[in-house]
Amino acid sequence: MNIEVACKQDFDDIWPVFEEIVRAGETYAFERNIERQQAYELWMEAPRQTYICREDGIMLGTYYIKSNQMGPGSHVCNCGYMVSPAARGKGIATKMCEHSQIMARHFGYKAMQFNSVVSTNTVAVNLWHRLGFETVGRLPKAYCHARLGYVDTLVMYKWLENGD
Repeated sequence: MNIEVACKQDFDDIWPVFEEIVRAGETYAFERNIERQQAYELWMEAPRQTYICREDGIMLGTYYIKSNQMGPGSHVCNCGYMVSPAARGKGIATKMCEHSQIMARHFGYKAMQFNSVVSTNTVAVNLWHRLGFETVGRLPKAYCHARLGYVDTLVMYKWLENGD
């Protein structure tokens, strides 16, 4: 399994996964009817860097890393992860999150924050907890889930620097 910087052409592999996940309306706060160009701009152009995870040429997952805020908050990064439905349960999200923490430190970030983890996404919530993230906030009914209606979102945070 390789995780590498995504290039423009990689979006051909990312788009079907992105589209399926976003259209499902269960985990990402993007418009469910998002068009390909909008998705490209959000996933490939807005972040500081986007990565793709492949094995034997097959796209397993993707993630981005960007500053969570500007100025005095720019030492905290934010990431978003998507795993191909066919690759779920194989540790891809774990590998990408571990990789993203290495890259965050490389870019000089001191912490990582997930702004809107849908509380009903228990697989992700449990994984982030296992990887050392704390739930530091709960926003009641902040996400309109496609099947469940209004559900809570979590703010999750991890300080990346040792001893600071």
